[in-house]
Amino acid sequence: MNKAAVIVAGGKGTRMGAPISKQYLPIGGEPVLMRTLRVFHEVDSSIKLILVIPGTDFSYWEALCDQYQFQIPHVLVAGGNSRFQSVRNGLDTLTWEEGLVAIHDGVRPFVKKEVIEHSFREALQSGSGIAVIALKDSIRKLGDDGKSCYQERQDFRLVQTPQTFLLSKIKKAFQVTEIPQFTDDATVYEHQGWQVSLIAGNLENIKITTPEDLAYGEFLLSQGKAK
Repeated sequence: MNKAAVIVAGGKGTRMGAPISKQYLPIGGEPVLMRTLRVFHEVDSSIKLILVIPGTDFSYWEALCDQYQFQIPHVLVAGGNSRFQSVRNGLDTLTWEEGLVAIHDGVRPFVKKEVIEHSFREALQSGSGIAVIALKDSIRKLGDDGKSCYQERQDFRLVQTPQTFLLSKIKKAFQVTEIPQFTDDATVYEHQGWQVSLIAGNLENIKITTPEDLAYGEFLLSQGKAK
C-alpha cells in the first residue's frame, strides 16, 4: 500500500513574534520542520513526504537544508491562501489510484511514531484515523445570553494531527468548495457524510505557535520526553 504524508506549514506564524516563520525556528538544534519530517521518515522511509510551505519560502528552505545538511527526501509544494487550499495542493501531487495519506501540522514535531503507525493502520481498516487526546480540565459552554453551563468533559476530545485517510476518499472530499466549518481535515471528510475514526494521540504532540510553546518544546527535549 502506497503511503504519503502531507506536512502543512503554510502560515506566517505571526503569534510567535519572531523575524522568521515559526516552522523554521530551531528547536533542539534544528528547525522545527526538519524534526517533523524526520519522525515520519523514521516510521517508514518509503513514505512519500510532501512539504507544503509558501512558494516564496522555497529558496530559504533549500538554504536551511544546505546549512543543516538535511537530506531526507521530500517534495516541496506551494501553499494556498488557507489551510484547506494548502492541503488540497499537497494532495493534488499524489497521482496514485490507491494509498494512504497522513495530513500533519508541520509545527507538531513531537508526534510519537506509534501514533503515526496507528493512524495508518486505522485508516486502512476504516478509512480514517484521527489523533485525539482527552481533556484534563473542566469545560463550560457559553450561551448567547452570556450565561454558561457545565459540560461533561468525557464527552469531548482535543483534536491533533496526524489525520490519516484512504487517499481516494480524502481527495474526493477536498474537491468541494471551502466553507468556514472546515476547521481541519476530519471536518472536510465528514462533510461527505462519512464517520471519522479516532485514535489516541500523545500529550507531547503540541502545536508550536507561541514563544511559550517553543520553550515548552525545549523543556520536553531536555527531559527526554520527546525526540
